[in-house]
Amino acid sequence: MVTQLPDNQRIVITGIGLTAPNGNSLDEYRRSLLEGRSGVQEYEIRYFGKTVAGICDFDPLRYQKRKEIRRGTRAGSVGIYCAREAVADAGIDWENVDRATVGIYIGVTEHGNVETENEIYLIKGFDYDTQYWSHHHNPRTVANNPAGEISLNMGITGPHYTLGAACAAGNAGLIQGMQMLRLGECDLALAGGVSESIHTFGIFASFNSQGALARHEDPAKASRPFDADRTGIVVAEGGCVCTLERLTDAKARGAKIYCEIVGHAMNSDAVDFVLPNPDRQAECIRLALKRARLNPEDVDIVSTHATGTTHGDIQEATALRQVFDGNGNTLLNNTKSFIGHAMGAAGVLELVGNLPALRDGLCHATINFDRVDPDCELPGLVTNQPRELGQVNTILNNSFGMLGINSVVIVRRV
Repeated sequence: MVTQLPDNQRIVITGIGLTAPNGNSLDEYRRSLLEGRSGVQEYEIRYFGKTVAGICDFDPLRYQKRKEIRRGTRAGSVGIYCAREAVADAGIDWENVDRATVGIYIGVTEHGNVETENEIYLIKGFDYDTQYWSHHHNPRTVANNPAGEISLNMGITGPHYTLGAACAAGNAGLIQGMQMLRLGECDLALAGGVSESIHTFGIFASFNSQGALARHEDPAKASRPFDADRTGIVVAEGGCVCTLERLTDAKARGAKIYCEIVGHAMNSDAVDFVLPNPDRQAECIRLALKRARLNPEDVDIVSTHATGTTHGDIQEATALRQVFDGNGNTLLNNTKSFIGHAMGAAGVLELVGNLPALRDGLCHATINFDRVDPDCELPGLVTNQPRELGQVNTILNNSFGMLGINSVVIVRRV
């Protein structure tokens, strides 16, 4: 028996809203992953110049007025689009929901850099006279902005906050939503992560100075985790918000259920600002498996975090070999090879891209994989073409971040 929790403590995903560089709905996104369509494009940004990035093309005017978009942030628009789409996908009768019982838990890598850079650039044209500084600066840059903009747009009066968990933040948003439902702090959780990272030149310049920014003459081939010729990270924007409910509530309203969250874990490396520690990553994976009452061989698909950096990919591959040891039952893939690194949204976007496997039995591939790095050898890694498993029951999602924060979420077919 996978879980002994009562149904009112079992947390399920009932709705998904997303925007990714290669899709603005789960169906479109999944087709791109199965058909090998990258969302990475040529990109140019002020001061830094030409590079590549994962760029989204959702319509913010679907749920916002132009004035609201001008006043708010790109991260806020991403969050609003995803949250609205998730509620619609879940079939929730939104007009009759008690919005004081809805909680919003949004993971972010960073927030406010885009707005600050833009406003400094604009004030330069006025000889740095601060009377021309935007009066919208403070609400745009406070850490709770993306979740707060969702609250304002949807009239939600329950708790809202963001979780700063670097690139582990998407998983952290899901974990927080799950825990708040179990505690009875809300009855419906909008949980996930967002990223507006491509709109700040600083992130490109910083990765470049670290020697960690990907380059390739073909943008679609720039993101190549685990490949021997990988050159670094492709920065991406995006977002994904899920509706989380207690199983009892989902059953009562006859909701469709994508999966149950059966395991989770977060821990810290406490070693280095940027270099991961494979032992701590392996510990995080094992803790999530223990909480899910699963063995490594029970996992059908591992969604890897690998970003395409030289050392980061090696460290995760080492951790994965420690836990799974080429057991033959578990396949692995990587979604960043399609969309780049969506930072605070990465974990949840990568998880939901794999969720349809619970229905269609297919493990999407890791694309742009031409030559194996011996230090990244992973026997179960699916490369370049999807692989059919027949039936998929369990998916494990890795998501790790700077300053040594690690997160793992395990989901299972209900």
